[in-house]
Amino acid sequence: MAADDPALADFPERAPGTRRWCFADQLGPHFLDDPHQEVLLVESRAVFRRRRFHRQKAHLLLSALRHRAAELGDQARFLQTTTYAEALDAVDEPVSVCAPTTWPARDFVLARDGVQVLASRGFVTDEQTFRRWATGRGTDGGKRLLMDDFYRAARQHHDVLMEGSEPTGGKYNFDHDNREPPPKDGASPAPEPWIPAEDEIDEQVRADLDRWEADGDVSFVGDDGPRLFPVTRRETLHRLRDFLAHRLAAFGPHEDAMLADEPWLAHSLLSAPMNLGLVDPAEVVQRAEQAYRDEGLPLNSVEGFVRQVMGWRDYIWHLYWHLGREYRHGNALDAHAEVPAWMAELDTADLDAACLSGVVGDLRSRGWVHHIPRLMVLGNYALQRGIEPLAMTDWMHRTFVDAYDWVMVPNVVGMSQHADGGVLATKPYAAGGAYIDRMSDYCGGCRYDPKKRLGEDACPFTAGYWGFLDRVEDTLAGNRRMAQPLAGLRRLKDREAVVEQEQQRGTDPY
Repeated sequence: MAADDPALADFPERAPGTRRWCFADQLGPHFLDDPHQEVLLVESRAVFRRRRFHRQKAHLLLSALRHRAAELGDQARFLQTTTYAEALDAVDEPVSVCAPTTWPARDFVLARDGVQVLASRGFVTDEQTFRRWATGRGTDGGKRLLMDDFYRAARQHHDVLMEGSEPTGGKYNFDHDNREPPPKDGASPAPEPWIPAEDEIDEQVRADLDRWEADGDVSFVGDDGPRLFPVTRRETLHRLRDFLAHRLAAFGPHEDAMLADEPWLAHSLLSAPMNLGLVDPAEVVQRAEQAYRDEGLPLNSVEGFVRQVMGWRDYIWHLYWHLGREYRHGNALDAHAEVPAWMAELDTADLDAACLSGVVGDLRSRGWVHHIPRLMVLGNYALQRGIEPLAMTDWMHRTFVDAYDWVMVPNVVGMSQHADGGVLATKPYAAGGAYIDRMSDYCGGCRYDPKKRLGEDACPFTAGYWGFLDRVEDTLAGNRRMAQPLAGLRRLKDREAVVEQEQQRGTDPY
């Protein structure tokens, strides 16, 4: 990381008297200095021309932006242009903007005359506080940049779930209580989530997207469908209240579980509106803690949710900047396969593996699956099959409704694909079919057997796991946490046959 990079400067907090330019992921009132500040909103068509997004992601972004413009009325100047530069050329007054969430966007605003860049907002821990915590970590002889250490420090700093100097319940992390498989009866552990109703703005967005696509101006992947995620602060707070009242209590135990016919389980479905900036995550954390103290909700569920919001989400955001511009190009495991066509197109027609077919189908239908299908099905598959990490990062960025560059670079390059060589995770998140069988109901009706690694009914994840270990054996030989799996690989009597089988499979549909 270059300490003198202008994109990492300590920007001022406020810019009184300026019109506030709010990007489409800065749509909440906490991005303004006062409720009556004049606002600039820009809808750029070029954003959708550069990448092939999921249709529902494009709808969500445009709907949120246009709803914010309608809410603000005369307080906002709403420009619909081809590019951001074209919009700013039409503005002849001082403009301020909270530091954007990606390297390219920060570079753009820093290069524009007449645009004052302010400190970033929308995260619980600010950038200066993180830099103080991270100083000296992640270097030779220094402490590792562990999420758990950051989370503890953040809990203490912000006095969240604390009883004086001690964590509520006597410990910071209740994750050991939150790794249960799905309910044996296959039923969701919580009521259905509240889903917002579409309105006339959504109708216009859909008509515009249809027209742009018919004109050949843009192209999308995935199904169109009713909007599933909030696009206003009011809708976001409704979903938050619904989650706290009806779903948070059940969140913890089964947060890592997967059910083929229950995509939501007890998840909050707040990642998309939080990443649009519709609600301050500090407010989300405060309300969750208040629900624990007022309603007596289970501490393991509340702590698990708080850890996702002010722990993992903040940690990923800060690592995006701390690890620097070149981090995205990491490829420590030398993976170079292309994203296969069936994955790129979200096409399940030839997918026989029930978990892959189910997750890809859910992603096509909704633009969303929760963190375990992302990590342990899609990410695990890409890791085993050697798909190029940066290509996988781009695919996930375009395909998930809640994905942004800052979200996906550390999550995919570091967490999912171990392409950073162990900076973010101490070992690869590779697992065989036994994990998916234990944590889901996919395997019962699948043509593949999670216990088999060789033959026509060999599970592609079980066999793929051993093929992966064979491919990376030399690279990971010095990793102490991989010593046992690699020893098991060396004892495998049918290793050569399994490796040959998986090399023939490659990334073709099963």
